[in-house]
Amino acid sequence: MTQRHRYDYGPDPSQWGELFLPDLPPGGKHRGVVVVIHGGYWRSTYGAELGEPLAKDLAEHGMAAWNLEYRRAGNGGGWPGTFQDILAGIDKLAALAEPHSLDLGKVVALGHSAGGHLAVWAAGRDRLDRLGAAEGSQMEIRDDGVRLTGVVSQSGVLNLAEAERLGLSSGAVGNLLGGPSSDFPGRHRMADPMGALPLEVPVFAVHATEDTDVPLSMSTTYVEASRLGPVPAQLVTVPGDHFALIDPAAEACVTCRELVGTLLR
Repeated sequence: MTQRHRYDYGPDPSQWGELFLPDLPPGGKHRGVVVVIHGGYWRSTYGAELGEPLAKDLAEHGMAAWNLEYRRAGNGGGWPGTFQDILAGIDKLAALAEPHSLDLGKVVALGHSAGGHLAVWAAGRDRLDRLGAAEGSQMEIRDDGVRLTGVVSQSGVLNLAEAERLGLSSGAVGNLLGGPSSDFPGRHRMADPMGALPLEVPVFAVHATEDTDVPLSMSTTYVEASRLGPVPAQLVTVPGDHFALIDPAAEACVTCRELVGTLLR
């Protein structure tokens, strides 16, 4: 039996998450938490309903999952709101750990598409200050926040500069960040996971071989750039299209679940 508990982490209608929990034996503790971050090219058209099947599936396989909603471009998000929400939503787990017997020694993010970008970006939160002083002052970054210990990116948009150059999803990057990199170089640099390399946490860059929404180069260029770091990212290709990654019945999604399980061990 899966338990579900919804919590707000801020006053906005989009600042909430839902905790999906498997049953525990008396006195037991969940072995880490998976933060599920949905995609949709950061636009308000798409919401946490995309992550719900994944969170439910993870809980059914014995893993605690936190399906995170956040403000997107079009409903109060963009720069810096979307980014602040991701960090604040992850940090909310600190308040939920004791009442729900969560072990925060392992906190793994599972992010699809734009959610993959946000997951990998959040894993580099300790490096944000050096990427842009002016832009950093717009971000509320807690020194005592909950740290991610690993990420599984599902066809993530991991190279924002390249995504902008390609004009992915009718200029989604500029839409997220309030304008092109020529106008806002600092925030583009700070929002790009490439800029936070090298990371010290493992990242699996999973990409669907028939994905026509997010090019494979979004994962391959990130993995290539990470190679000289202490924990190089790993590329994993899986069969299917962009949405096979969030279909719990698909092989692509099962592979992601298995990778999450390895990061929680």
